[in-house]
Amino acid sequence: MKIWVNGVLRDAETALVSVLDHGLTVGDGVFETVKAVRGETFALTLHLERLARSARGLGLPDPDLDEVRRACAAVLEANPMELGRLRITYTGGLSPLGSERGDAGAGLVVGLGETSRRADSTAVITVPWTRNERGALTGLKTTSYAENVVALARAREQGASEALFANTVGQLCEGTGSNVFVVVDGRILTPPVSSGCLAGITRALAVEWTGAQETDLPLDVLESADEIFLTSTLRDVQAVHRVDGRALSPVPGPVTAKAMRIFDEHAARDRDPRLA
Repeated sequence: MKIWVNGVLRDAETALVSVLDHGLTVGDGVFETVKAVRGETFALTLHLERLARSARGLGLPDPDLDEVRRACAAVLEANPMELGRLRITYTGGLSPLGSERGDAGAGLVVGLGETSRRADSTAVITVPWTRNERGALTGLKTTSYAENVVALARAREQGASEALFANTVGQLCEGTGSNVFVVVDGRILTPPVSSGCLAGITRALAVEWTGAQETDLPLDVLESADEIFLTSTLRDVQAVHRVDGRALSPVPGPVTAKAMRIFDEHAARDRDPRLA
């Protein structure tokens, strides 16, 4: 495997960052995960725009997006594979051992890992921890992911692939690495960004392409929704067949199946879509 590290394409064994990188010591960094099919990325422009927004939200200098594109192209060319997870990580760089950021400049790492197509449906759980819709990092895709690690481990222990959070006022928010949609009386609904959820790229495209509505939803909508589905970079649109102890249809319901088809058709027509 070849990995891009601060301007150089290196073998995995020599692709090293300093132990004093602020992304390692305090999680001071942002990242994007981009789907790559046979070396071709999907929605790269939208992901890079969000990378820049997240960096600004942390007070990091704007990343050189031309350099990021060059790094992505180099990594994709050096690591041919059928379906890959392209990971772009942008950090605070060399810094003191504390919260204060150094002045050595930001760090950039781009890697690619092989992955497989997701199943059509999955199981999820809810967790007792909450998303803070008013936190300093709300809406930013940062490397401070430890609470997601804990929640996802809980999901795995219960035979699920994702954990869903409420926010501090009891509204449905998001998953550890996905956005959540529900179908109620034939309508597709999803929490607004104001709920504290990440403004997912796949989420935004699904809203635009399917006509889904953004609205505040109580967490207990998961107990009564006719259908539930998740969206994310690697899931695309994925049905939910179980949430906690509640079983739903073992196959995608009619509204979810249509959403899956619409998303696939649009994505096939345009590999670098833009939002209206």
